[in-house]
Amino acid sequence: MSAVRPGTAGATRTCPHCKATILESSSVCPACRGHLKFDAPASDAAQRFVPLKVEGTVSAPDDGAFEYSMVVVIRNERGEEIGRHVAGVGAVFPGESRSFEVSVEAVPAAPGKRRLKH
Repeated sequence: MSAVRPGTAGATRTCPHCKATILESSSVCPACRGHLKFDAPASDAAQRFVPLKVEGTVSAPDDGAFEYSMVVVIRNERGEEIGRHVAGVGAVFPGESRSFEVSVEAVPAAPGKRRLKH
């Protein structure tokens, strides 16, 4: 969990359904898609945007298989790694393929929820 104070932008909590670390402001868990807040404003969904989305497909060559690890790395503005997560592992055999999508879902921080300056 983050060291950000509850009620500020970036504060996190644990999803009661899947135990993933999620934003405190989330009304739907991005991992399991479980609903968390039934009194959330309807405008939450309208404000969501996707500033980054990357999609791709890999196929095994006809002469052999390969193993893969899907790794997501987050860096801050100074290039310092602040998060790393293995999203999945597996193998692709001849005649098979795997498609991957990485997206960043965002919603504006609520007014008054500002990060404290250190």
